[in-house]
Amino acid sequence: MSKRFAVLLCAVAMPVLTPSAFAQSADATTAADAPAASEDGLPDVIVTARRRTENAQKVPAALSVVGGDLIDQSYTVNTQGLTTLIPSLNYSSANPRNTAFTIRGLGSSVVAVSQANDGLEPGVGFYIDQVYHARPATAAFDFADIAQVEELRGPQGTLFGKNTTAGALNITTRAPTFTQEGFAELSYGTRNFVQAKGWVSGPITDSIAYRISGVSTRRDGVIDNIRTGRDTNTLGTQAVRGQLLFKPDDTIQMRVIADFTNFQAYCCGQVYLRTGTSLRAANRQFGGPTGLAAQFGYTPASTNPYDRVTDIDGPLGVDTNEGGVSAITDWNLGFATLTSVSAWRFWNWDAENDRDYTGLPVQLSQHIPSRQDQYSQELRLASNGTGPISWVAGLYGFRQKLVGRPISIYGPAAARYLIGTTTGAANTPVPSNLLDGYGQDGRTDFRSLSYAAFGEVNWRIVPTVTATVGLRYTQEDKDGYYTTTVSGGPVTTSTALINARLGVLRPQSYEAHDSDGSLSGRGNIAWQATDNTMAYASYARGFKSGGINMSGLPLDNNNRPVLATAVVRPERNETYEVGIKNTLFDRRLIFNLDGFYTKVRDFQATVVENSLTQTVQLRGYLSNIPEVTVKGIEADITAIILPGLSARTSFAYSDGEYSNYPAGPCPLEVQTAATTQCSLTGRRLASLPRFALTAGLDYTRPIGSGEVFAHIDTASRSGYNGDPSLSRFTYIRGYNLTNANIGYRFADGLELIVWARNLLDADYIQNLTIQAGNSGLILGSPSEPRTIGGTLRFRI
Repeated sequence: MSKRFAVLLCAVAMPVLTPSAFAQSADATTAADAPAASEDGLPDVIVTARRRTENAQKVPAALSVVGGDLIDQSYTVNTQGLTTLIPSLNYSSANPRNTAFTIRGLGSSVVAVSQANDGLEPGVGFYIDQVYHARPATAAFDFADIAQVEELRGPQGTLFGKNTTAGALNITTRAPTFTQEGFAELSYGTRNFVQAKGWVSGPITDSIAYRISGVSTRRDGVIDNIRTGRDTNTLGTQAVRGQLLFKPDDTIQMRVIADFTNFQAYCCGQVYLRTGTSLRAANRQFGGPTGLAAQFGYTPASTNPYDRVTDIDGPLGVDTNEGGVSAITDWNLGFATLTSVSAWRFWNWDAENDRDYTGLPVQLSQHIPSRQDQYSQELRLASNGTGPISWVAGLYGFRQKLVGRPISIYGPAAARYLIGTTTGAANTPVPSNLLDGYGQDGRTDFRSLSYAAFGEVNWRIVPTVTATVGLRYTQEDKDGYYTTTVSGGPVTTSTALINARLGVLRPQSYEAHDSDGSLSGRGNIAWQATDNTMAYASYARGFKSGGINMSGLPLDNNNRPVLATAVVRPERNETYEVGIKNTLFDRRLIFNLDGFYTKVRDFQATVVENSLTQTVQLRGYLSNIPEVTVKGIEADITAIILPGLSARTSFAYSDGEYSNYPAGPCPLEVQTAATTQCSLTGRRLASLPRFALTAGLDYTRPIGSGEVFAHIDTASRSGYNGDPSLSRFTYIRGYNLTNANIGYRFADGLELIVWARNLLDADYIQNLTIQAGNSGLILGSPSEPRTIGGTLRFRI
């Protein structure tokens, strides 16, 4: 009994750092851990999509599961790699901070909307070992020793810590074991790619076990900077995780996890993709005989993005890290299991980039050093047993503080490039050095407090029919403070020149507060038609909490921030879904199919102000558009084709549109010098491929005292628009990415593997950017070229 109280005392000690609130834990079991129903059949896949361990085929919801074995076999070491295995998941990242995830096209569909603004939350929740990560930037880091990844589609606010309209990524790491085990892997490949990862686990005493995991990755750059002679977009990451499992008896256990991850690299640059044209004056566009490039006698390093060449002249670099400590305690009370999840996490960010993306000294520096601390506490009570009624109820609390320092400095080419040779009604000549050394410095401070109560009940009405109802009430309070000052540049007394300079960067200072309470929930009914077939229908109402614009506001005619635009209202999401799950042919085939329809009101996106309160410097800012709709069909198939040969494929069709978007940003091709806004109503949703397909094969055959094995996975996506303006110049063509490996496993556990990433050397654009100032220059992040390498792997 004293051991039980010791464990509980530790669990109680953690929440003193956090707001009071609590929840239940259930560590996911991988497919490899689950028993197979027959000797040659597919094993059960156990998930925690409803915060209790269940067979995935019995959960009435659309989800995709990637087990730890597949993660290891496919060399998936970060969330970006998951998009090769899950078609409904999309990932876009200009750098580790500006990272965006979408599920079914919803979430933060544009990188700039997603992470350049610290006052907004993502629409896709990201959880590791039941702990919510508030900034998706932390999801860009490498991970090791993963037990399972669950992609949960649709609103997940009822049982998960934070309300998310699009879905959630629920990642579970492998827990400490009371049997000794270990794993070590060393890989080397093209461009001096070196990766080492491994873990070790075992008992300390009869009631305490440990686990230590780590990964380190290095690689030379994939983009050649011909100006500096240094390759850009290198890789340099390392991560370590330590765990202790306290299990004094069979009724109580506590798992304590501490982790730290660091990313240091000469990164992240983009290359010339294309030049678009607008209706602006010819000398204010990038291309053409009188355009900006010609005025400076400038020629891009290459006009073929797949040459992977740049000539940026500004500083480049990323130095960011994150980590934290969590404690998960489970206590079986007999009638129910009580679970506490307590956590503290931090995130440090600093990176510098050449935001004009050219060899011209337009912008000398831009970076936003940031620091985030978050505290969370969850308490859940979940019923035990197999009776007709099961339930889970809980409380949740979350507190976040995020401070930043926006810094921007312009160079000697900025005045000509951004303003021109004359300005004002009198066509006042603009000195070429007007912006040289001119810049801003500032401070942002964002704080949020969230607390919620939730519950869900499952009622087995008859042996084959189960109804589920769940509700959650969440209260969110947020405060934001933003201030910037400007300085530098040559002294001038000309009103026209002062106004021209302020039109590029203008000091701002404002504070804002937002408080909102919201009820969300879901309901479904599941029919177990046969032992192997289940059909279901569901309705979910979710919301993505409101936020505060933390990147500056549009100004009124007196050059004061329009405070009415500081607060972004919550998104409201309604999703209808039907599906069927089948386990066929003596468990040799799993075939799941679902269809969905989602309507989002007050979708958080970029809008453009065009009214009497708007200055000549037209500004897009984050706000709400009335309505977005997405509908589609998804299918998942897993099969054992022959002994030793298994296959899987997943398909997603999504039709998303801005069903009501009256004040959107204008496509480049219709922009003029005037301040205009454009209706995008009826247009396709940005960053959403209409079709996405993933497929894979695994083959194992005994040879000699060991076995040979082969793995291949491939992903195809149709084209989509990569910018919210939906310009024809920002369309990203569809692509296919294929990875493969082949190896031999010796009887003693040693493995020798040869592998290829991007086996077919496909060229495609991962994401794109319109250069600030709307000159028409379009930049892009090209795909990484084919990488071939070898791995030495050993298991104990």
